[in-house]
Amino acid sequence: MSQNERPEALLIGGRAGVGKSSAGWEVSAQLQAAQIAHALVEGDNLDQIFPAPPEDPARTLITEANLAALWHNYAALGCRKLIYTNTVSVLESELICRAMGGTSRITGVLLTADDTTVRHRLGRREIGSQLDAHLTRSAEMARHLEATAPAWVHRIPTGGRQAVDLAHDIITLTGWSNPPG
Repeated sequence: MSQNERPEALLIGGRAGVGKSSAGWEVSAQLQAAQIAHALVEGDNLDQIFPAPPEDPARTLITEANLAALWHNYAALGCRKLIYTNTVSVLESELICRAMGGTSRITGVLLTADDTTVRHRLGRREIGSQLDAHLTRSAEMARHLEATAPAWVHRIPTGGRQAVDLAHDIITLTGWSNPPG
């Protein structure tokens, strides 16, 4: 892979319980099987600091700085493809592009699912007293994402679909390979 090859990012966004992490991991597995070099970053980990810095209450500056540091290291090893999962990733393409050096080609995917599917998935995942609050926030975020995600972002419903099939469709959108299957 050429150091001059333009970096590319696949942004996988969507409400809680829609399957972003599962899709990201499966995209990574299929790219590995196809011998396509890439990095996978779970964006939720990039802003986990408490309290939020006073100058960065939304934690976007720390997210960008952490992603830039990770990408610098991956790029130094020759990596030119990034899979980035985060609820609002498709709304933050400029931040991600800057963190990758400012010239990245971006493919955005907004995963969607109905409330019943999300309730089932989150009910299996969430423990403790926060399930109802999490479901409420997830529904609010679904409405926000649908209303504000740019038109160039691909919408893919996940209800009733396996991660293997979703990943195949997502990889096809990137043009990174002809995934197995």
